[in-house]
Amino acid sequence: MAKLQPGARVPDFSLPASGGATFRLKDAAGNKLVIYFYPKDMTSGCTRESQDFRDLYAKFRKAGVMVVGVSRDSVASHDRFVARDALPFPLLSDSDQQLCKLFDVIKEKSMYGRRYLGVERSTFLLDGKGRLRQEWRKVKVPGHAEEVLEAAQRT
Repeated sequence: MAKLQPGARVPDFSLPASGGATFRLKDAAGNKLVIYFYPKDMTSGCTRESQDFRDLYAKFRKAGVMVVGVSRDSVASHDRFVARDALPFPLLSDSDQQLCKLFDVIKEKSMYGRRYLGVERSTFLLDGKGRLRQEWRKVKVPGHAEEVLEAAQRT
């Protein structure tokens, strides 16, 4: 599958979301959309990143931007994460890696000498027509949500 390039229209997708809902790309039509991919619910880096997007959520909404988080965790795990950290946006469960593969975020990683395939922390900004406008790969959490907000306000 070819990697999405900036300016490309993102194909419609549908994934189960926290709260028992289903999120479709078309649900964001007319709004900018931030999709942030993270490795695992309730781990330190992923918690910090989600809290940063939460803390700036009102500013994202004021700028006409929707936010969704995506990991391979189950909806039940997402529900616990949302409740624990009072996240005001949905977390999408991509257990079959459909969206992860579309955005090419499954990468080989290494932990304690063991190699495995995991989600590379990445964020994507789509415009109101569903076109990819900007991407951040190999994200470092500190200051990232603020950088995404600034880009979204300019787009």
